[in-house]
Amino acid sequence: MLALPAAIKKKPRLKSRGFLFLSKQIIDNLYSGDVQFTHIMIKRTAETFITQYLENKNNSKILFIWGPRRSGKTTLLEKVSADISVPIFNFNLLSDQEPFVPRREILAKLAASHPVILIDEVQYFPESTVALKALHDEFKIKVIATGSSELRQKSKNFDSLADRYNEIFCLPLSLEETLKHETLPLYRIEEQAKQLAEDFQVFGSYPEVVTMRKTASEMEIADKLEKIVDAYILKDIIEIYELKNAKLAKDILTKIALQTGSEVSLREIASSLQANTATVANYIEIFIKNYILIALPSFKTNVRKAVSENRKLYFWDCGIRNALIKDFRKTELRPDKGGVFENLVISEVSKVIKNHRLKLNLYFYREYGGKEVDLVIEDYKKKYTVFEIKLTPQKAKPIFPLPHSLSTITPGNLLESLNKLTQTVL
Repeated sequence: MLALPAAIKKKPRLKSRGFLFLSKQIIDNLYSGDVQFTHIMIKRTAETFITQYLENKNNSKILFIWGPRRSGKTTLLEKVSADISVPIFNFNLLSDQEPFVPRREILAKLAASHPVILIDEVQYFPESTVALKALHDEFKIKVIATGSSELRQKSKNFDSLADRYNEIFCLPLSLEETLKHETLPLYRIEEQAKQLAEDFQVFGSYPEVVTMRKTASEMEIADKLEKIVDAYILKDIIEIYELKNAKLAKDILTKIALQTGSEVSLREIASSLQANTATVANYIEIFIKNYILIALPSFKTNVRKAVSENRKLYFWDCGIRNALIKDFRKTELRPDKGGVFENLVISEVSKVIKNHRLKLNLYFYREYGGKEVDLVIEDYKKKYTVFEIKLTPQKAKPIFPLPHSLSTITPGNLLESLNKLTQTVL
């Protein structure tokens, strides 16, 4: 049984480059220009689950940490590695894959020399699932592995891990992660949340982008985001899935970016790009599975009223969306500001659900007459919370046909709405 090393209970060291910590002074000066936004650390929600996992001597299940590239997964693992003094196996390297073969003597040696096994980029060696199963079943060893949830599709043996793993998520930074631990008066937190939400809508919330915000020019940040799109997101997906048309992949994402807040027709996208509809559908599913896109299906309750067969697609990060269309204007200057704010709301709600492992489903609802509801949240007891997403305060209209609570989310009450959602379901 693993006894949690005392080091894991220490506060994060400032030299660690992963989690951001915002002091009161930094919060006060964040947008005043009085602070250099570097070497700041925000505690990720995933940290709490990792600590609980390590402290629980009776839990030897594998812990997978899923998320997109550059979202902080490796940094999270490096922090754990430093705190409990164990190395990381990077499955980008063939040499680090070699110990994970289904041979008892090799796995026994691995388990004996590692109280906890840490693996980065686990999806690059899908064959390792056989070894992971043996480590769990025979050696009762704790394993923390980061990567893309596409391991499920890439590994023929992933189903053999059923009931042998838990999963958590490390996504682009959320408003909650950035602000939740502050002791500022409520009115100050709400003020900072509005300013941070503006920033998230323009440049997004990838950790390295957030840390650049006060030390780099907007041009440098735009260049960084374009690099994340081209050198990491698209490059990785194209390599992992052996996609044949990199230009088509980027063009599909760009088309979706230009339709933010609207229903997406696969046939229209395929026709405009002179591509096969099935190919476009396959690419979009890959983007969804790799935490680039969020799919919002249409809620159906009465076939005579509910009309839409399409989905709405949003980006997990607005900065990635803006990099695709090369538009980094402030929201007040944007003709698409309504769609951008809607994207922010959907992504923040989705982060709350993933970060806290909530059993909630998200939909939109539209009827033949054109009446539409922007967001329907369904819990596991079939209770419904309905939101209109607007730039200015408006009274929400009772369109949704089932019993529900109804309210409007605006830039002025976004943080309050997210807090209510978290408090209601936790």
